Amino acid sequence: MFRRRPARPASSAEVVPLSRTQLLGVLAGLLLVGGVLLYGLGYTLVSSFSAGTAPDSVLNNAHPDADPSQRRDLIASAPMAPVAEDAGITPGVAISMPPAIRLPAATTIGASGVPSGLPRTPEGAAAQLAAIEVRVLSAMSLPLATEVYRDWAIPGGVGAANWSQTRNVQSFLTDARQSTNQLDPGTLVSVTPAAIQIKGTDGPDWVVACVLLDVRAALKAEARMGYGTCERMQWAATAG
Repeated sequence: MFRRRPARPASSAEVVPLSRTQLLGVLAGLLLVGGVLLYGLGYTLVSSFSAGTAPDSVLNNAHPDADPSQRRDLIASAPMAPVAEDAGITPGVAISMPPAIRLPAATTIGASGVPSGLPRTPEGAAAQLAAIEVRVLSAMSLPLATEVYRDWAIPGGVGAANWSQTRNVQSFLTDARQSTNQLDPGTLVSVTPAAIQIKGTDGPDWVVACVLLDVRAALKAEARMGYGTCERMQWAATAG
C-alpha cells in the first residue's frame, strides 16, 4: 500500500520544483495505489439507450458452476496477465498493434461533469469508466473526486475516502508538493484513454471493465506513464 507521509501544509512560496526522477516516482506511486481493484465498488450508468447484448467476442466468464452470491467476486478476482513492475513508466514500442475496439461516444454530460449517455453494453461500460477516470485524474482535486464518487458509486461501496481514485489524487497532491487539496496554478495533468479490456461479464448489466490511461504530469519537468485500472460496472434503475 502507498502510505501518505505526514507533513505540514506548505505555502506556495515553499513549493520546490520536482526533478524528472522525482516526478516519475510520483506517477509510479499513483500507479501502485490505483492498480488494486477495490471490490464492492460499482457505478450507476445512466443511459437513455435500451439494453444491448454482449458481442460474441466478449468473454462471459460468469463461472456458472459457482455459488451465485460468489460468482461476481470470482470474476473480479481472476488474475490478470502479469507485467513487469516498471512497465507503466518504461513503455516499449509494440511490433504490431492489437485489433482496435471502437468505443461508443458519449451523448450528454452527466453528474459532476462526467460525459455519459452511453449504450448499455460492455463497450459502453468501459467508455463510461474511462470518462469517470479522465474527469477525476485530469482535475486532481479531492473535492471533485469526492463529488464524482457520491454521484456515480452505487450505495454500499467502499466510500469516497477509500476509493482508489480519491487515494490517487491525495497521493499525487502530497508527493507533487501541491499546497492545497487541488492542483496549484502551473501544475498540469493530462489523461488520455489508450486501451480497454473487458475482463468479464455476468448478464447484460454487470461488467468488469479495465482501462489503460496515458497520464502526463508537468510541474517544472514533464513525465509520462501508463496507468491501468479495473472496476465492476453495473447499470442501476433511475427515476424518471
